[in-house]
Amino acid sequence: MRSGGCSTCSHRSTHREQHANGGLGIGLNVVQRLVRMHHGEVEGRSEGLGKGSEFIVRLPLVATVELPLRTEVAKGDPVAVSKRRVLVVDDNEDIALSMSMILKKIGHTVAVANDGEHAVAMAESFRPDVILMDIGMPRMNGYEACATIRKTEHGKRIHIIAVSGWGQEEDRKKSQDAGFDGHVVKPMEKATLERVIAEAKPHVGA
Repeated sequence: MRSGGCSTCSHRSTHREQHANGGLGIGLNVVQRLVRMHHGEVEGRSEGLGKGSEFIVRLPLVATVELPLRTEVAKGDPVAVSKRRVLVVDDNEDIALSMSMILKKIGHTVAVANDGEHAVAMAESFRPDVILMDIGMPRMNGYEACATIRKTEHGKRIHIIAVSGWGQEEDRKKSQDAGFDGHVVKPMEKATLERVIAEAKPHVGA
């Protein structure tokens, strides 16, 4: 591939499909953030109500980069990692799996739940130090799950972080009112994920 080029793909969905699937439109916000992280752009087009929508994603092409066969790590600069028990909660199994793989590679012990009710049960049995909790989930959303966990004795000390596609001030305020210790907008980069886990402390209300 040639540096400076551009790869383009498009997806077209009808209004009927969108209505049937429901949702709050968070997916579009996540897509936009992901594309911008890769220095691309997203364009939306529609000919009107009932005629569907077309979303065009443009990403830059890069030349093949030859990586060194060996990377030397400077002595005296060890990366200190405090091992934590982390519960990842997200109804998107791909996102949950990706986050858990990164955390395990860093050295943490990780469990995964894919809905709010499962998260409450896992908080009881797994006893995590940190929970990364999605907000929009079936059966029991993140706000309800967090509030339920906080009512238990073990849940009073867990550091619970909201992971959401929305990050406005009112969204953060709602998370705080539900009992979350922090609010992070997804998708999270690896560095952000490492930081929020490293900085996690027992819940202030413990």
